[in-house]
Amino acid sequence: TQGSHKAKTVSRKSLCILNNQRVSGAENMKIILVFLFIAPLALSARAEKDYSSFDSSTPAETKSRFAMLDDVRILANGLLQLGHGLKDFVHKTKGQMNDIFQKLYIFDRSFYELSLQTSEIKEEEEQLRQTTARLQINNEEIKNLSQEMNSKIEDLIQNKIQLQEKVWGLEDKVTKLAIIQPSVQETKEISSLKAFVEQQDNHIKQLLKIVEDQHVQLNRQHNQIMELEDKLNHIELQELAENSFTEEHTEPEAVPFPVRNATAVTYRSDGATPDCTALYNSGMQSSGVYTIKPNGSEAFDVYCETKFGSSWTVIQNRVDGSLDFNQTWEAYANGFGDLNEEFWLGLNKTYSITKQGDYILRIELQDWKDNKRYVEYTFSLGGPETGYALQLSRISGSIPNALPEQTELRFSTADHDVDIVNDFNCPENYLGGWWHSECEETNLNGKYVAPRSKGRLDRRKGLYWKPKKGRYYLLKSTKIMLHPTDLKSFD
Repeated sequence: TQGSHKAKTVSRKSLCILNNQRVSGAENMKIILVFLFIAPLALSARAEKDYSSFDSSTPAETKSRFAMLDDVRILANGLLQLGHGLKDFVHKTKGQMNDIFQKLYIFDRSFYELSLQTSEIKEEEEQLRQTTARLQINNEEIKNLSQEMNSKIEDLIQNKIQLQEKVWGLEDKVTKLAIIQPSVQETKEISSLKAFVEQQDNHIKQLLKIVEDQHVQLNRQHNQIMELEDKLNHIELQELAENSFTEEHTEPEAVPFPVRNATAVTYRSDGATPDCTALYNSGMQSSGVYTIKPNGSEAFDVYCETKFGSSWTVIQNRVDGSLDFNQTWEAYANGFGDLNEEFWLGLNKTYSITKQGDYILRIELQDWKDNKRYVEYTFSLGGPETGYALQLSRISGSIPNALPEQTELRFSTADHDVDIVNDFNCPENYLGGWWHSECEETNLNGKYVAPRSKGRLDRRKGLYWKPKKGRYYLLKSTKIMLHPTDLKSFD
């Protein structure tokens, strides 16, 4: 582990320092001992030389007295220098010992901290293993639930077919009864058929309730898996997760959308089409630019994208950064760009579509590794008098939510910022108009920025999807689409 490796490195360095200081102290002691050994020899040699030179011309008492005085002075000087050397050596030794004790204290403390870090890393590894095991169990449960649901749906379809056959037979008999008077036997048969129809209807209701419960349970399991995946991504890919999704998610198959008040779009009798879904139902079933005319609005062009057995009205598309989305309030209200490339349909046109009934808002995201994710909401959009206020309620998705739910979000641009938080203009600083909330950094209309090969990006620039509790997802392309919640459009 990294902690034990760091502890070994610190230990080696400390031992090297101690060895160097011991070697320097030993060398100093050797020098002092040599001096103590050589000094008496030098003093005795000099005394003999002086005594021999003065032996013939000086009386014995004078020679002896001066020779002894010189020897004492030399010895005193030597001892004085030796004392200074010993004093310096003692001071240096004390300083070195203090340094050694201080470094040993630092080493002990570092080793203790590294031991704690090693224990924490082991605990995180154990938690990661447990989380992985829970994920595997949840995946198995979801597979089993999916199989059970498919079986229930097949049974439901078979029962529906049988019920339709019974109803058709009942209709034929009722038609005959309208012409002739039924017999007693036919009356009993009609009663039994009625009871059978009621029984089948109750059975279908029970199956629908079971399917609905299992669908709710599957959504709950899916959300738990998404949370566990985010925790795993945070532990394993903390440094690499800034610029891409953790793993690729393929787009799901088409599933029925839940109906919220189930207000179907009203089609005008004069032949005008209110949205792309109506065009698809009328026979125009390929993607492209078409002209629609919502109720109470002028006709205008939109881009219709065919998918999931229907057609969606696209209100925003970004693919390569060729269009500058740092536009004025008027531009965002009326729309800008090329419908076959990058564009913003316009708040006025979007509002004229959504005020006809209830719609699904689908946001599709793609990162720089070409991994795709999506999120879907039921929503309401206000008119110009409300600042095009947006309210969202998440239905499903393959990425954590990054937009506040059940909260009124007002659209703002740099020249029309309705909510300035702490003197911080969100559109001016993050570039591009958007439904800002507390100046969070989720802005699909921000400046288009490609990732650099090294270093981190400025988080106030670029297309980001930033969940409240999660990391940043740097995006390569985005698309926002609308579809009515009327389930008949999927038949």
